This record gives sequence, C-alpha cells and structure tokens, in this order.
Amino acid sequence: MNFNDQLSRTELRELIPQPTGLVLDKELDVLDKHCQSLIARSPFLLVATSSQDGRCDVSPRGDAPGFVQILDQKRLAIPDRPGNRRLDTIENILDNPQIGLLFVIPGMRETLRVNGKACITRDSKILDKGTVDGKRPMLAIGVEVEEAFIHCAKAFIRSNLWKAETWPDMRDLPSIAQMLIDHANYKKVTTNQSERDLDDELEHDYKTELY
Repeated sequence: MNFNDQLSRTELRELIPQPTGLVLDKELDVLDKHCQSLIARSPFLLVATSSQDGRCDVSPRGDAPGFVQILDQKRLAIPDRPGNRRLDTIENILDNPQIGLLFVIPGMRETLRVNGKACITRDSKILDKGTVDGKRPMLAIGVEVEEAFIHCAKAFIRSNLWKAETWPDMRDLPSIAQMLIDHANYKKVTTNQSERDLDDELEHDYKTELY
C-alpha cells in the first residue's frame, strides 16, 4: 500500500465533481430554529480540535439532551465534565481556536455539523446553568458559529448504527480492563492489580465522577 500517492486538488475534482444545489445552499452561518431544535435534542456530540502544529484530536461529549447551551444564533456553550485529565481538547483550543462539532441524536440518521471558533470560559452564568446533581463544572467551551449544516444520512444508513440486530458480537472481546492493562503494560505500573481490580476501579469512577 502506497500512502505517498497523493492527489492534487485538480485530480481530486476530476474524480469527484464539485457539489451543487442543495449541498451548498444548506450551509448557514447562524443557528436557525431547526439547528437549535436538533442541538436541544442531542445527548451526544463529537468535538474536533487541532494543536498549533496541526496535531488533530476528536473527543466525545455526552449528557442529558439540552446540555449544550444555545446562547443565541451565533454562540454555544459546552460544559466541561470530569474526564481523564488529558485536556487534549482544552489545550488545543488554547493553541488554536478552530473547532468542529458533530451532533448526534439517537435514532436519527442525519447529523448536525457546526464549525467555528472556540474559547475556554469561566462565565458564572454558563457554569451555574451547567450544574448537575449539585456539581458545577469548572470550565465550559464557548463556540462562535461560522458554519452549520445538516449532514446527510448515508454513513448511518451504511453502518446500520441504530439497528441493534446488526451490531457485532462482543462476547469474544477481552474486557476493557484487560485492554488497558495490555495497552499500558499496566502490570509494570501497578503490581498486584488484577483485571478485576481495574474493572472495579473503572466502574467506581464511572459512578462517582460523572459530574
């Protein structure tokens, strides 16, 4: 396989012509009522950022529908919940404000794409509104919308994502704890910790550190 066989833009468009009509016309620079309605119903989104040197990252965000705050037609706020403390998304935004969001709604084949510029905010009104179970987020990601458009359903149709009967059999996979032990050579880091110990640790973290 040759990954060095690169196409020029001209060669690419000779293979795949420019989009026309609805594909171009549907792009907005604000969140209209339909975009806002979809965001309000989405419990899950993917956040794409890149570092100053171009290193890319995609990170999931999830909570009850409506957790992404719609401030107005041009601005969103995403509360930052406790995670693994890598801070890839947050640190990328500090270096490079460009951000891409993909909103997913269970059972819906189309998705909503939002691109724009991001910042890290400690605005008290935003953080107060993001409080869940008495736990207030320390930070939020503010997004100034530059592009918004509904993405077609073809990927979700091909994947059958919402059809449980097509999902792959997971029974032959090792546990997540075992995967982590193998990935991190965890036995050298924490001796005497078994797969069951790590699995219990993960479950405890999921139950106590969601917010």
